[in-house]
Amino acid sequence: MILISLEPASGTPPIKEPVQDGDFCNRLKVAGTGTFEVGVSVKDRRLALEYYNFLTGDGDLEMDSGTVEAQRAARSGTGNGSAQPLNLLEETKLTYSGKTPMIGTKYIHSKSFWGGIGAEVTENFAVTEMEREGSTFFASTDPASYMTDPKKIAEILAVSPVHTVGIETKNAFNGTWETDARMHKLLSKDVKVHESFTGKFEVQKLLKFHENPVEEKSRTGCDDIDC
Repeated sequence: MILISLEPASGTPPIKEPVQDGDFCNRLKVAGTGTFEVGVSVKDRRLALEYYNFLTGDGDLEMDSGTVEAQRAARSGTGNGSAQPLNLLEETKLTYSGKTPMIGTKYIHSKSFWGGIGAEVTENFAVTEMEREGSTFFASTDPASYMTDPKKIAEILAVSPVHTVGIETKNAFNGTWETDARMHKLLSKDVKVHESFTGKFEVQKLLKFHENPVEEKSRTGCDDIDC
């Protein structure tokens, strides 16, 4: 499990949520044998978000997946079993077996020149067998943008993960699985993570980039964060 938390005295400001909201939801549950292609792609400048997730194969597949994107984070669903105001949440459970490798790729990026923190995560795999359960989560907006009650503002900001980019996954597979992650701050920070496994493996992984968007008391390590 990897958590990377960058907490400067004054971080990247959270993005103000739009007055007119826009949501996207895609839910898929499938079981069968044959060829398949599944893909979701989201680019949203208001959220500083670029995301895609593609899967293709030829074999026995059982999958239950859902993707929700919301421009007003307070309207998002839940993540990791607890209520969180997220802008994007993707959750997938699947099993696969086949002579033809199943190919998958996932990418999520908080684009700095759109107002994000410059963090990006890529996951790729090519497997003939896989049991998988995982999620992708992203938050960039201030869920209290239009609130005026100080008590309510404090309550929602206490559970807001803005700015956060991350994946959590549990995999058992036969084939190749790898991840690459990076957070780049011009002239100040460059963090890279690479992991690759080929063969029969069981892997559990949590990778989360977080930058505190407001000035507050200094924290170190994983204080106040479940890691």
